[in-house]
Amino acid sequence: MTAGRPRRGGAAGFLRSLARVLLVLATLPLTAWGGLALAIDGPGKLAGGVFVLGCVALLALVRPLRRGWIASVVLFAGVLGWWLTLAPSNDRSWLPQVSRLPTMEVRGDRLIVRDLRNFDYRSRSDFTPRWEERGYDLAEVVGVDLAVCDWGASLIVHTFLSWEFEGGRHLAVSIETRKEQGEGYSALRGFFRQFELYYAVADERDLIGVRTVVRGERVRLYRLGAPREQARQLLETYAAQTRRLAEEPAWYNALDHNCTTSIRLHAVHLGIERPWDWRILVNGRGEELLYARGMIDTSLPFEQLRDRSDVTEAARAAYDLPGFSQRIRADLPPRPRAR
Repeated sequence: MTAGRPRRGGAAGFLRSLARVLLVLATLPLTAWGGLALAIDGPGKLAGGVFVLGCVALLALVRPLRRGWIASVVLFAGVLGWWLTLAPSNDRSWLPQVSRLPTMEVRGDRLIVRDLRNFDYRSRSDFTPRWEERGYDLAEVVGVDLAVCDWGASLIVHTFLSWEFEGGRHLAVSIETRKEQGEGYSALRGFFRQFELYYAVADERDLIGVRTVVRGERVRLYRLGAPREQARQLLETYAAQTRRLAEEPAWYNALDHNCTTSIRLHAVHLGIERPWDWRILVNGRGEELLYARGMIDTSLPFEQLRDRSDVTEAARAAYDLPGFSQRIRADLPPRPRAR
């Protein structure tokens, strides 16, 4: 029996050491997030650095370790509580492209869009602003398409939806950040409370043209197999959100309220439940997910479909011509049957 006691003591000591390590490891991401929140959304880098050093000192110097851990968690809770009080606003000095909040109002079968963006771009800084009011017949919704905008980051892309109506009309809505004058997008800052959420309701020539012609991005366009009624309902949820944002601004978040996860939230709101997949977050692989689920055309091998869906050159050629939306779709596969 005496021979067994050291082994039990050794096991207990190992478990205590493991528990300490796990406590410290659990604290590290909280400490890092709190420091970044203070540096980006708060007083600045100095405050963020002091917070991180304070948490590290508590873990290193206070004994027993659990007291230091509790104290550091209390500090984090204080930072989190402050961070949650930061309120979005519709009253800032916005960039011209997002200076107006578009709204979509549903009246029976009639959709009224106010402050639809239809800018004429010559360069990033040279453009003619044009805000319009348009009406659409919701009974004429044919379907909805997905645009994938690729700027060279293979794992991350920008996505937005565009609704097709009978007669060849289209209405595009891109969920983006609403940037202020002199402000640029930062992937890191997108995880914090730096940008308001913005629904850019626009002519396709605006949204696709500025990315292909002005920014030099590549755009792929996929017809989705959603039924007409489902496509209409999805557009109506977008319309409701534009009205909410006009009254109550909301924060953009690169994790849970970005261009792709927000589309999913709208679908979930309609009861369109699909299993979670890592490619929803790493949305540069999202086209593969849609193909695997049969939500886009599957009559071609995926790589061929991807190449055929690239409308970049067609958009550049059609930018100054009438019938932009029809021209860029000339070589796309037909809309797949709804499943």
